[in-house]
Amino acid sequence: MTYFEELYEKYATDVLRVSYFYLGDRQKAEDVCHDVFVRLLTNAPELSEGREKAWLLKVALNRCRDLWRGAWMKRVVLGSPVFETIPASDETSDKDEEEAMMTAIYQLPASFREAILLHYYQGCGISEIAEMMGLPEGTISSRLSRGRKKLETILQGELRSEEH
Repeated sequence: MTYFEELYEKYATDVLRVSYFYLGDRQKAEDVCHDVFVRLLTNAPELSEGREKAWLLKVALNRCRDLWRGAWMKRVVLGSPVFETIPASDETSDKDEEEAMMTAIYQLPASFREAILLHYYQGCGISEIAEMMGLPEGTISSRLSRGRKKLETILQGELRSEEH
């Protein structure tokens, strides 16, 4: 097995999950995943041992940001419910709760959404996220904290609106 095949075998699911979670569209997520590995193959960057996943996720997030900024994505994704999910290892049994959480996360500013995605859904540590995004660890901690507070506010608002 080649180095490229090893990396694909080991990290393709993570790249796909991050991309899907970010975009909410499986086809677009698959396109991003393929694009990331094509870039790996064509650019052949020298990745230090243990940093491969960080590079792949960083490229995936950059590509997702490009797609997310597009007007078409904003119209289609923000206005539609998420029917399909790629289960994470800590899959919740309550689909309604999971969908509400994903909808709330999509409402967060990109910087908060990315930090939460990498930390809670990919299990990356604060220092790893900081390195990946080129930011100080304090900034990442702050984004996680503020992102959680915003999520709580969004989810409580949805709960109140369901009660009325």
